[in-house]
Amino acid sequence: MADSKATAAVTLRTRKFMTNRLLSRKQFVLEVIHPGHTNVSKVGDLVLSSFLGDVRRDLDERLAKLYEVKDSNCIFVFKFRTLFGGGKSTGFGLIYDNLEAAKKFEPKYRLIRNGLATKVEKSRKQMKERKNRAKKIRGVKKTKAGDAKKK
Repeated sequence: MADSKATAAVTLRTRKFMTNRLLSRKQFVLEVIHPGHTNVSKVGDLVLSSFLGDVRRDLDERLAKLYEVKDSNCIFVFKFRTLFGGGKSTGFGLIYDNLEAAKKFEPKYRLIRNGLATKVEKSRKQMKERKNRAKKIRGVKKTKAGDAKKK
């Protein structure tokens, strides 16, 4: 009986679908029904699962086909929570009209997760030096103290 559940198809449902013209996107609540599997687990910055491989890419492709989106990079899915006992996960989805709108309105961390931006790595020593320089100065000048001193 467990084998029949494990081979069952994964279904997608969208609820509370609305078009947000100000942010040039469509937004909705996404339900992923995955019988026979406990959850959609997050590993690192990718959403991985034992039953579908890379779930985020798979969800993006399925949503792109469902809503006839040309570029699957305009689709963002996030905040997935699994119901107690597994079998169903609920999260949010956004479909932007174009890539420029996505880069304009989407938070930087989500752009990094989807591979549309790169994370800037700062060294620990530089951050500490900047913090200590800023501690020595009061008021409005504090913002300039964080910048490197010009020689």
